[in-house]
Amino acid sequence: MSHAIVCSNLSFAWPDDTPVFHDLSFTMSTGSTGLVAPNGSGKSTLLKLIAGELRPTTGSVTVSGTLGHVPQTLPLTGDLTVAEVLGVSEVIRALDAVESGDVSEEHFTTIGDDWDVEERTRAQLDRLGLAGLALDRSLNTLSGGQVVSLGLAAQLLKRPDVLLLDEPTNNLDRDARHKLYDVLADFNGLLVLVAHDRALLDRMDSIAELGSSQLRFYGGNFTAYEEAVRAEREVAEKNVRNAEQELKREKRELQQARERAERRASNAARNLKNAGLPRIFAGNMKRGAQESAGRAGQTHASRVGEARGRLDEAERALREEQRITLDLPDTQVPAGRNLFLGEGMQVRHGGEDVFAEGGVDLLVRGPERIALTGPNGAGKTTLLRLITGELAPKSGEIKRNDGRIAYLSQRLDLLDPDRTVAENFAAFAPERPEAERMNLLARFLFRGPRAHLPVGVLSGGERLRATLACVLCAEPAPHLLLLDEPTNNLDLVSAGQLESALNSYRGAFMVVSHDERFLAEIGVNRWLRLADGTLEATGAPAV
Repeated sequence: MSHAIVCSNLSFAWPDDTPVFHDLSFTMSTGSTGLVAPNGSGKSTLLKLIAGELRPTTGSVTVSGTLGHVPQTLPLTGDLTVAEVLGVSEVIRALDAVESGDVSEEHFTTIGDDWDVEERTRAQLDRLGLAGLALDRSLNTLSGGQVVSLGLAAQLLKRPDVLLLDEPTNNLDRDARHKLYDVLADFNGLLVLVAHDRALLDRMDSIAELGSSQLRFYGGNFTAYEEAVRAEREVAEKNVRNAEQELKREKRELQQARERAERRASNAARNLKNAGLPRIFAGNMKRGAQESAGRAGQTHASRVGEARGRLDEAERALREEQRITLDLPDTQVPAGRNLFLGEGMQVRHGGEDVFAEGGVDLLVRGPERIALTGPNGAGKTTLLRLITGELAPKSGEIKRNDGRIAYLSQRLDLLDPDRTVAENFAAFAPERPEAERMNLLARFLFRGPRAHLPVGVLSGGERLRATLACVLCAEPAPHLLLLDEPTNNLDLVSAGQLESALNSYRGAFMVVSHDERFLAEIGVNRWLRLADGTLEATGAPAV
């Protein structure tokens, strides 16, 4: 049996009448598809419409086959057990009762054909890197990455024909990501996922680009999609240049036609006067010349209008490419300068040491670009908080250079949400003239009214750009920048903008990230791994 998603003339608007889609129609029937578009374009909303969690304003959505959906934020409460999240707790209780000698008919009804449910559950958990996870363990004791993997396991246990995933690698460490890649590679149904993880998107059969009234499909993975978009842009840019030249030529010919008509009219008037023709005859000839000139002018004006229309059409086809271009000389750090030195650093959480006996040692020099990797829960965020001084060690010695250390947490809570982008920027760089501040904000793509929006209404990508603007252009400029999972929840455009900003930064940085493609793009030259309480230098992983 074939499985498909069919959307027909789909429109959706929020209760305040803000439109999201209008007359969107498409069919998906085979393979795996990565859904891409900027933040706020409605990717998650479309998945919820397909899953039936939202109802369209007009149009219809039809799904053939059993559907599984893992949203970006799982609607789970912390007091649930692993078995309850997986939907197997009642069957396991019934199995336990039967094994204890209770042969009530209700137990057999509950079990149905699921006599092997525990084996299937354990196998699915093992495949997703959750081996050994007790089924009676409470959800509030799990890491964010474990919860994401658990949510996927719950859907896969339903044996879905159609699987919808929204940012499935968020909060997953490197090992968990690669296990997820393998699981999805073995999935035989129809897979549709939203992701900023380019390594995952490169494993898709096709990419679908979402617009307000169109879903454009590109065969091949994300790398092939990028190449196709680049080729489209080159053609569009060429068409714009040609249309601009055509418009200039038509305007020039219109002007020349007007000038020729004026010269002919002037010459005709002189000739008529010199010829001594009757006034009525001269007037008829003058009107005829004016009408002929008018017709010629209209023809050229019409051509100008058509050329302008072709230019407008060419410009509409040209994708808007928003790149951050910066020069940040104030962030430069001399090579080899010690920015941070920690020896024997130890922290206690919940009455236990976070790091191995003797603590961890770390030396950061300028202008190193360090990637800090390791499994979820290993203490990477704790280490960043030690470096910035937000957290004091239980034991060990710490020395910081006079250069400023800036810390961007996962929550992006550095700015005042009630103040505008411009007001926050002024607080970080009060000595810069206002005109210079506005110019710098424009370089971070906050132009005109966008610079005067409250930070609290910005999207995740916009908030990151605003935070980067305030941090990188602050007075004094930071010499050591700490970033904790900066690409989480960023669309691909915003991730590219972050890469541009970091490649302009001249100081040292340490970034916690499981996104290997992102780390490769920002020129990491030192790799550290924190695992089992030990911090060790490693080589760069293969992307």
